[in-house]
Amino acid sequence: MRKLVLLLATASSLCLSGGAFAAGTMNVALIGEVDTLDPMISTKAVVNMVTQHFYETLYALDESWEPQPLLAAGPPEYSNGDKTIRIPLRTGIKFHDGSDMTSADVVDSLNRWLEVSPRAKEFKPLVKTITADGDDAIVIELTDSYAPLLSLLSFPSAPPVVVPQEIISADQLTATVGTGPYTLAEYKPDQYMRATRFDGYQSPEGAPSFLAGERQQNLDEIRFIPVPDANTRMEGLASGQFDYADGIQIENYDRLLESDATEPVLMEDAFAPNFALNHKAGLMTNPDLRKAVQYALAPEDMLLAAVGNDVFFEADGALYPKGHVWHNEAGVEEYNVNDPARAKQHLDAGGYDGTPLRILTSHQYEFHFKMAEVAKFYLENAGFKVELVVVDWATLGEKRNDPKEWDIYITHSPFLPDPAINQLLSADSNIGWSDPEKDAALKELATETDLEARKEIFAHIQELYFRDVPYIKVGNISELRGSRKGVTGVPLGPWMVFWNAKLPD
Repeated sequence: MRKLVLLLATASSLCLSGGAFAAGTMNVALIGEVDTLDPMISTKAVVNMVTQHFYETLYALDESWEPQPLLAAGPPEYSNGDKTIRIPLRTGIKFHDGSDMTSADVVDSLNRWLEVSPRAKEFKPLVKTITADGDDAIVIELTDSYAPLLSLLSFPSAPPVVVPQEIISADQLTATVGTGPYTLAEYKPDQYMRATRFDGYQSPEGAPSFLAGERQQNLDEIRFIPVPDANTRMEGLASGQFDYADGIQIENYDRLLESDATEPVLMEDAFAPNFALNHKAGLMTNPDLRKAVQYALAPEDMLLAAVGNDVFFEADGALYPKGHVWHNEAGVEEYNVNDPARAKQHLDAGGYDGTPLRILTSHQYEFHFKMAEVAKFYLENAGFKVELVVVDWATLGEKRNDPKEWDIYITHSPFLPDPAINQLLSADSNIGWSDPEKDAALKELATETDLEARKEIFAHIQELYFRDVPYIKVGNISELRGSRKGVTGVPLGPWMVFWNAKLPD
């Protein structure tokens, strides 16, 4: 996979030193509202970006997507055939309420995460116990080895954050209290959220590397502002209202580049947009109708509509891009077929009766909506009747958990550090792809520890993915954000974080 790159002022934008900088307030434009402050229950990027400033996990991903200690004091100690894992804990860590983090807090936090996190569903059945080992370590006992354990403990989507025992509840955390470098100072829904420095913060050591390493509290305050309209985010950045903005449309790249006040932040092959198909209810429970969708779509045209320039996308059906350790070509002949006659054959074989195919999408990620419009054209050309259900991103997040509300929803995801933690492959996901052969292969992928053997298992899963059509990866897209010129210390990656950020003087 091509490295994430900043295509303007690379040295000054990545370096944390040099020049005169001032502490102050950074204004960050988000693509929409943060609908929960309980990160364990949410896979939404906008939630995970904000809450990482308040909460921390045992490990964190570096720029190579390798897990590094965060609240853990070092790497795990494995025994009993890798089924017993002892994790040492850093000492002297304070929560925002002034209390000390203990092994009991870690145990209760991880046990709660197992119950509520969508990311933990595949892992939970393997867990026998999580217990404290004195005050400065925990022990996880498994029924079998679990190869992606550290990737899962590090992954900042529905993550296993550590919180005080006192705020743990089954539904929502009762307060926003973590160990992170910033605390929640004020929250006005649909207006802004203010994060201010936590004076008792204990930073990990090491050079900053994506989410790992030292976390410097350079800013007095970070203000997160929901701005659902992409054009408004762009204009706010250009006018100086915002210092940093997520989800800038690619057509604004040259404008950002040529401005004296702003600069583009571009990440190549940053993520894959996905059309998630409903295997629990409705039209997409019919395998012939799923194949009809697969054969009707024209991914390259969808990507072109979404991005507007083929420099910023690649029509690639493999679940991981070329050059990635998990890349393989199994089953890719089923990608980008775009054959309406073949799609119509499957419509007829599936007994399609004209029921509208409901595609759930949103304008907050405008490229989602543009892909939906193109998909509608090609699906109707093949014989489907299509209804676009356009809602805000928070509502989409709610509706996709109710299988009666949709047939396809549109989302996107970075390329995960381990395919065994890909939620869409799990039978317990909101799309509900359950197949005995796939489920067995996914379990084998999780428990096998030899990398070459795991690659073969994943290639087989990719074949089954193309056969059963649980979702459709449209391609690889580069992601554009915008920054005020001279802002430094914001790492490149799927989640924006600002603990090392600095504003220009």
